[in-house]
Amino acid sequence: MPSPIPRPDDPATVSPHPQAGAPTVLKIVIAGGFGAGKTTAVGAVSEITPLSTEEYLTEASADVDNLAGLASKRTTTVAFDFGRLSLPDALTPLELFLFGTPGQDRFIDLWYDISRGAVGAVVLVDTRRLESSFTPVSFFEDIGLPFVVAVNQFDGAHRYHPEQVRTALGLPAAVPVVTCDARDPNHVAGVLLTLVHHADAVTSRTGHTPSTTLQDA
Repeated sequence: MPSPIPRPDDPATVSPHPQAGAPTVLKIVIAGGFGAGKTTAVGAVSEITPLSTEEYLTEASADVDNLAGLASKRTTTVAFDFGRLSLPDALTPLELFLFGTPGQDRFIDLWYDISRGAVGAVVLVDTRRLESSFTPVSFFEDIGLPFVVAVNQFDGAHRYHPEQVRTALGLPAAVPVVTCDARDPNHVAGVLLTLVHHADAVTSRTGHTPSTTLQDA
């Protein structure tokens, strides 16, 4: 019986040298501010029914969840979202495990656990609430995890050039900034491939896999 494909629960099990014919298994974090489209992105691209931990917003969170610009939002992620995407026709066949984080800053301790063993992260940005993007950007910079920024083009939102978003967020030139529609599977898949290529470039440039140093318990 062949050995199972290593799963990315433990950083040590994600090998860049999979068995012959087996896909490379990678864990990817989908992050961003509250209401940026993380659950939508995971659901749009996942080939399995995504695991979602959505709960209804209640008056109890009124003082901590800023709903400015999100009048229609009724639910929020309270643990994580999970989906899977296989790309067997890629130059290197891939199996991507997608973990969406809760967006509110009060869940930041959980972000450390979700990021354990990930090859990189996608930070979804809502230009209507750009200030909510600074915390996830700073988080991945601090733990040394490669990330790309994907500007989610919400209906009715002003369209900004990616370089304008880069300047507003103070991002270095090495961090890719792209636009996407989180509802479109092809857009989301393209963003994920951009991240995989970026993470590979970081590894090639530095000569070692990215550090994902986690917060002390």
